[in-house]
Amino acid sequence: MRGSRFSGMLGFTVVWLGQVVSLLGSGMTAFALTIWAWQLTGQATALALVGFCAFFPLVALSPIAGALVDRWNRKHVMILSDLASGLATVAMFVLLKLGVLEIWHVYLAAAFSGAFQAFQFPAYSASITMMIPKTQRMRANALYGMVRSIPTIFAPMAAGALIAFIGIEGIMTIDIATFLFAIGALLIVHVPQPKREAAEDETRASLLTDSLFGFRYIFARPSLLGLLLYFLLVNFLLSFAGGVLAPMLLARTGSSEIVLGTVQMLFGIGGLVGGVVLSVWGGPKRKMAALLGSVLISTLAGQILIGVGRGLMGWAVGAFITSSVIPIASGSSHSIWQAKVPAHLQGRVFAARIMIGQIGGAIALPLGGVLADRVFEPLMTGASPLAGALARLVGSGPGAGMGLMFVLFGLLGAAATIAAYLYRPVREIETLLPDFDAAEVGD
Repeated sequence: MRGSRFSGMLGFTVVWLGQVVSLLGSGMTAFALTIWAWQLTGQATALALVGFCAFFPLVALSPIAGALVDRWNRKHVMILSDLASGLATVAMFVLLKLGVLEIWHVYLAAAFSGAFQAFQFPAYSASITMMIPKTQRMRANALYGMVRSIPTIFAPMAAGALIAFIGIEGIMTIDIATFLFAIGALLIVHVPQPKREAAEDETRASLLTDSLFGFRYIFARPSLLGLLLYFLLVNFLLSFAGGVLAPMLLARTGSSEIVLGTVQMLFGIGGLVGGVVLSVWGGPKRKMAALLGSVLISTLAGQILIGVGRGLMGWAVGAFITSSVIPIASGSSHSIWQAKVPAHLQGRVFAARIMIGQIGGAIALPLGGVLADRVFEPLMTGASPLAGALARLVGSGPGAGMGLMFVLFGLLGAAATIAAYLYRPVREIETLLPDFDAAEVGD
């Protein structure tokens, strides 16, 4: 404790709980708006664009966000990010009550929220380094990875059960309340600040120059750069299919909200199970091997099973496999970065990490929707010999083309993972780079 404020692992747990509750509300709103947008447009591109509008500002603004996170109080940054996301939901709520909500309003709200989310990850991840001792970071990262898994389990069920009674407006009201809960949790927690390096403070240049620091740091270390380029490629490949999951399920089931909600719930259950196992286990000793092995399982087993699935059972099992190993991959990755980058540099470096690693996904999301609507779906609904041969694998009719996308890009993601393992600077990153301890903190 520090005065009346929570700190350490207890403080982290309070913040974690606030984020879980907040994302539960956000997940309920996202589920309701997904159904609304599909009924309005009937196009995979429209749904993919929502994800793109949220994701692209997050990636594009990450370098500046990282520089500011290292300059500002990280707790205040997280509060500002939550507040902005809440305001985006309030704006959509008002437009919906007035009866004028349109799909482009959702795009705009997603972009506004995404812009402030650019600050959330570097502030949150860097705060873990300061709040949690090195021996406990893997468990903390496991909990951090579960932040999105738990809401994914309950948000579809809650939204599906409540929307008939309280409508989308009621769902959004709950969402707004959960944002306030998350902000309240942050207000009662002490988040240590790293002690500034005197030499760095004296030579700190403009914000623009400072924003480029993270890139220079990563580019000077082949192991970190190689790891990020691997994530860039994998995120690029898997986002082609991931962005069309909802339209694929809706197309193959006649717009069944129950199937969509169940599969999304299984994604959450898988992530929760994986996170709990990792938290109890404490994590692997060879983190890089665990990271690559987890992604390989996710791509070869989970992604492909979702693509070839013809019903709820196949999709649910694929969703569970895909998400259950992700906490091991993400927890291992976070732990590697937190150990290899000094605490007072992590805001800028982690922001550059987000931009390089995630920009592929931001590009692929809208392209995936276009490929689904204009290439893969027409291919699998046609009568060509190729369509007939592929139908033996993924079936035919609406949604089959998007199923083929899961198979194709899953195989490509597995190939990229094998290539990363064969590259020594990535495979042996834990021994080639020294560890740094977050020994000194400020106020």
